[in-house]
This record gives sequence, structure tokens and C-alpha cells, in this order.
Amino acid sequence: MASYKIGESLTGGSDKSVRHTCDLNASSKMLGLSLVDQGKLKPHDIETILGYSQERGLRFGEAAVKLRLISREDLDEAVAAQFNYPYLGKAAQGLSKELVAAFQPFSVKGEALRTLRSQLLLRWFSEGEKTLAVTAPHDGTGTSYITANLAVICSQMGERTLLVDADLRGGRQHNLFGVKNEIGLSGVLAGRATLDSVIKPLAPFRGLSLLPAGAPPPNPGELLEANEFANIMDRLRDEYSVILCDTPPMNSGGGTAFVAARCGGALLVLRKHRTQLSAASKLIEKIRSYNAEIVGSVLTIF
Repeated sequence: MASYKIGESLTGGSDKSVRHTCDLNASSKMLGLSLVDQGKLKPHDIETILGYSQERGLRFGEAAVKLRLISREDLDEAVAAQFNYPYLGKAAQGLSKELVAAFQPFSVKGEALRTLRSQLLLRWFSEGEKTLAVTAPHDGTGTSYITANLAVICSQMGERTLLVDADLRGGRQHNLFGVKNEIGLSGVLAGRATLDSVIKPLAPFRGLSLLPAGAPPPNPGELLEANEFANIMDRLRDEYSVILCDTPPMNSGGGTAFVAARCGGALLVLRKHRTQLSAASKLIEKIRSYNAEIVGSVLTIF
């Protein structure tokens, strides 16, 4: 990786380049060097961008985009790097593009997900809670999408985060994050694996790990109802700051209410023009009957 000293010529010795570089404010200089280090700009592009930005009254990054020397995505990635904010470019392999918090954190969807995370922080996690179930009355609402992206955002904020795929029959998290699913939570609950052996650190993300669902069992509800699942959650609370559980839809009979009870609270995911009010009401009633709190709800549009 190339490195440059402050005030050093980026074009190899031109006095004019030195003067232009010295005129950069600190943030523009850091941004320009970051883009050069990433191979998005060539050193001599800095002078061109500087002149254009001063002429048009634009910030350095905006000027670079206007000149078509970099893309908007290049700029977002460089800014994220400046603030040590994990951000994946299009070149990242093996991860689903549904992870918009990782691939498009500054998009409209990314901003909406961060707003949701902020609301959960204020209403739930700031009260000392660490575990949250994400659930829905039926399939097709986007529960796995919401849970996965919330987990990414929590890890981006520096929280040691665990994503638990408790949808033992139809879990999707292993597909979203590109990991194997031969054995996971179902294997631990059945006594065929240890917890430490199935939790998978997700290398592209700082502080994020996944406990996949594992092989689909014939009795998911019974496994999640057993004391072993409660013991697992108690242990995980000692090791992670945030634990998000992706659950099966309530109408599947897959143990959703038991997961919500072990977490203490649930976030409801409802789909516009599909989820009926009666179904949402039944879900709320069911979860509350297990002494779990309804933390909030999300309305998805597909």
C-alpha cells in the first residue's frame, strides 16, 4: 500500500503539486490519500480535483464524482474507511446482496435500517437487555433480511454481535452469509455438537458471528422448548453484547414463542398489503402470553 507524508508531492516533485497539496484541508487530504491507496485515483488526479473543487465550490469527494474520476460507491467506501466503518465493495464474494447494510450502507434502505437499530438501542438494548427475537405471523415478511442487516449494523457500531438462526426448519442465514450449515443450533440442542464448535465468526465483519440453524430436525418446537436452549441463551449473554435471533413464522409451529420468551422481547416484522391485522394481533397476544415484551414492529414493502 502506498503512503505519503503530509505536504509531499503526489506527482513526483512538482512545486505546483506541493503547493496544491498543502492547500488541502485535513479531511480532503486524508480522503484523497485514501482513494489513491485504494487504487481509485492516481496521484496526479489530486491536482485536477483540487482545481475543480475550488472553482466550483465543491467538496473534494463531490468534485471527484462530478469529474467521473470515481463513482459514488468509491466515495462512500473511502469515507467509511476514514471513520473505520466496515463497508464491503461489490467485489466481496460469497455474501448475499440482501446484506444492504454491508454493501449499500448509505442507501435509502441502509439509512432506514440504521434508524431501526437506533430505535432498538433506545428502547431495548440501552435498558441492559442483550437478546432480541425477530419474528412474524407468516412467511414472506423479510424476517431473515431484517435480522441479518441489524446484526451487520450492530457489529459496524462496535458491538460484539451474535446472529442466531433459530428457524430450525427454514433457516436462511447461512445462505445470506455464505457459510456451511451441516451442523448448527439443532445439533447442539440434540446433543450432537458443542456450542463453541458451531459458532462461526464472519470474517468480513468486525465482531460478528453466526450460529446457523443446522440440519432441519423433525421436532423444532420441542428442541427450542427444552431447558437446553435456555441454558445456551444464558451462556451467550455472558459472551456477547447483542444477540439477535431469527425465528420461524408463528404459523409454522416452529417454536417462535419459546424463542421470544428466552430472549425476553420480540421485534415484529409485518408485510404491507399481506399481513392481516388479525394475524398480527394473534402474534402479539401469543408472545405476551409467554411473558415476552413486544419491543416494536417493522412494516416491510416488497
